[in-house]
Amino acid sequence: MRSIVGVGLARRCTVVSLQTRSYELEARAFIDNPSYDELARLTAEMPNAKRTVYGSADVFTRVDARSSASTYIVTDDPDSFRGLQTMTRAEYDAVAGRQDAYVREQEMIVIDGEISNAPEVRTPARLIIERRNANVAGMQKYLYFDKRTAGEPEVTVIDTPNLVAPGFPNDRCIAVDLDRGVTRVLNSDYFGESKKGGLRMWNTIVYTMGGLAMHAGCKVIPVAGAMKTIVIIGLSGTGKTTTTFQATGGAKPVQDDFIAWMPDGRVHGSEDGCFAKTFALSEETEPEIYRATISSGAYLENVYRNDDGTLDFFNESFTQNGRAVFPLSALGRFEDARTIPPVSAIVILNRATSVVPAIARLTMQQAAAYFMLGETQGTSAGGAAEAGKALRVPGTNPFFPMPNALQGNRFLDLLRAHPVDVYVMNTGWVVEQSGPGSKKVKVAHSSACVQAIAEGGVEWDDDPDFGYQLPAHIPGIAHDDEDLLHPRARYVALGRLDDYRAQVAKLKAERIAFLHTFPLLDPFIAEGLG
Repeated sequence: MRSIVGVGLARRCTVVSLQTRSYELEARAFIDNPSYDELARLTAEMPNAKRTVYGSADVFTRVDARSSASTYIVTDDPDSFRGLQTMTRAEYDAVAGRQDAYVREQEMIVIDGEISNAPEVRTPARLIIERRNANVAGMQKYLYFDKRTAGEPEVTVIDTPNLVAPGFPNDRCIAVDLDRGVTRVLNSDYFGESKKGGLRMWNTIVYTMGGLAMHAGCKVIPVAGAMKTIVIIGLSGTGKTTTTFQATGGAKPVQDDFIAWMPDGRVHGSEDGCFAKTFALSEETEPEIYRATISSGAYLENVYRNDDGTLDFFNESFTQNGRAVFPLSALGRFEDARTIPPVSAIVILNRATSVVPAIARLTMQQAAAYFMLGETQGTSAGGAAEAGKALRVPGTNPFFPMPNALQGNRFLDLLRAHPVDVYVMNTGWVVEQSGPGSKKVKVAHSSACVQAIAEGGVEWDDDPDFGYQLPAHIPGIAHDDEDLLHPRARYVALGRLDDYRAQVAKLKAERIAFLHTFPLLDPFIAEGLG
């Protein structure tokens, strides 16, 4: 049973305790669910928080990306988590003991809320974090839905950004105890570890209910008096949020980062706020996100700040992984996931370079394969080890805490239960990223593709090289840019057909080899690339 003693900003005790079925913590004080105003005041006291001209706080952190190399699943059966880093229960107990001893000497903030507002998957959640990192508490409070479910949290993140973890990569450790619903974060002050800590555990909860939590945005587009629900799957930095928030055709965003797709075809949201990348943010291309980012209530993390307090979203001298957190209500335009119809179409983003078209329609078999491939170009969200490199991340979900083949198999099961059209969409370049032959797939091109998907009526032709279907034409894409839809034609025009053929052969072989590295994957999926 939960108990907190000596809570509140004005009450302090020598040692106070917080207890649930899964953990018991003692601390100098627990600040129990402070208000937004109190969290803003505590954040302003942080030495690494700077005030912007808009009245918001911009916090500069030691860690500026997620720490994949330092993340472990707690288990004494590592074979059940093949492909993931694991630690034994004894190793976890040592980490927990070290953290508990440290917390005993600290003032900690407690934030309670819920992941998702849908009754089917609503999950009571809690963050416990050092007072010295109040910005993380403020950001998480924006993302949680208000707590409506009585009782203890089902998932908890215990976060000590200032406690080193000797012996782990970069002296940092993220230990994920799925059995007890607790994630412990040591020595990372990056907000993403708090956010993903809860959502990673929520992945497991949704999976046990027969659904699939996906690293995806969701939007609704009005067509002929009805709403079409479009899901956009993509790794951070590949255009997922940008595509989700584009207002073309009266569209409204529903969720920007994580959703649950259930066997009845319905989508449930996960968060009441947005964790948006700010690098290259422009009022012209993303007006709602821009305005929300410069609002006085936004929390900023690692956004370049000029001496006069103005922000430079194009300055990368510190990092390209600057972030803003704000409530969805700050957008002025969004739709509650509880009101939307089942999924109409799914778009898998691939920030590619070379032979991937701006848009292609997939068969069900191909859709499961491309979902498992999770191809993209890494960005600063994954740290220096991923930025700019070609990646394959199954489901584009680096936070799935179980063997990745289970993602692919479940995706196929859901498609069979609720058939929908699935597309792969390139948000990168055709031919090359730079040079005379390069051609960029711009935001306007992607918006036109998504609008065409919602409205239908596009003529599709079989592609002889990859077996998927390519559009003859997309309304809104100019004739001079139609080679973005047909990479082969682009290469032919450049006199580089042999280069095209070589890249096709290489890509197909690599894809098939990659899918064969997952022994638990339904063989039907890999056969979709044959």
